[in-house]
Amino acid sequence: MENEELEQLKYPIGKFEIPEQITHEQIHEWIHVLELLPRELEIMVKDLTDEQLETPYRPGGWTVRQTVHHIADSHHNSYIRFKWALTEDNPIIKAYDEKVWAELFDTKTAPIQLSLDHLKAVHGKLVFLLKGLSNAQLKKTFTHPSNNEQVPLDQNIGTYAWHGRHHFAQIFNLIERKGW
Repeated sequence: MENEELEQLKYPIGKFEIPEQITHEQIHEWIHVLELLPRELEIMVKDLTDEQLETPYRPGGWTVRQTVHHIADSHHNSYIRFKWALTEDNPIIKAYDEKVWAELFDTKTAPIQLSLDHLKAVHGKLVFLLKGLSNAQLKKTFTHPSNNEQVPLDQNIGTYAWHGRHHFAQIFNLIERKGW
């Protein structure tokens, strides 16, 4: 498989690009994406067989099961990061090794319904929180310890809207390629 083809499988919607200016309209669109993701993901994966769930979305990539659990784990961490940034002054957030988490027993074997239900709850709380943020709160930041980058909350909304769509597209494209 060529590098370009592998890159397309890995990043089917491209990498997240931070807009020069984040508008209120953009924020509302991203929140809407976050609001729809749990239901759309569940509809897409709920009837997959165990064999299909054990299929990697690309050569060397995570299985569908691992990807669904990863989305829930990642967005759970994101919710906590929003809360920290809203309640502390530019906190240094706790990073986690998503690749190691993806190899844990639960991520590799647990029923995906656990993460689908978790994602519904986390996104329900997250969307409710995000819809109520003021302009000043949207500009609050946290610092990511891997690169000491200060991340404003408005940008983080976009990052996680992209993240959900990114993994959704990986699974969707696999389903399309396999004709499931």
